[in-house]
Amino acid sequence: MAEKHHHHHHHFHHHKEEEKPVEYSDTVYSTGSGYGDGGYTAGYAQTTEVVTGTSEADYEKYKKEEKHHKRMEHLGEMGAVAAGAFALYEKHEAKKHPEHAHRHKIEEEIAAAVAVGSGGFAFHEHHEKKAAKKEAEESSGKKHHHLF
Repeated sequence: MAEKHHHHHHHFHHHKEEEKPVEYSDTVYSTGSGYGDGGYTAGYAQTTEVVTGTSEADYEKYKKEEKHHKRMEHLGEMGAVAAGAFALYEKHEAKKHPEHAHRHKIEEEIAAAVAVGSGGFAFHEHHEKKAAKKEAEESSGKKHHHLF
């Protein structure tokens, strides 16, 4: 009886550990006249990127930095909430004590400005945390292939 051969076609190739990621560039220069014999060539040429191994210490450094930025982000969030609450309290006090309304309105405005600034700081730290996380992943060897 005839044996059946199963052929598996893998359309998505996975890189092995020893293979390097592929980088494409728009232009390549070489010697020649430029008419198909090796001169200036427009298009895509395959080049390999050399990745040097980074130590575990780099990974730990970036993870520690990520944790620091996460704590600072939370601190900024708490500051924004506290300052916002104080601004609302001062607004209430301005209505409650009309003889000191001007002072309470000024304090309300200051607290509102602090709340906005603190929210901006939290937003900044959020992006710093994301950058530190990306650095930690890159130092640990996780590769993100953006082909297009």
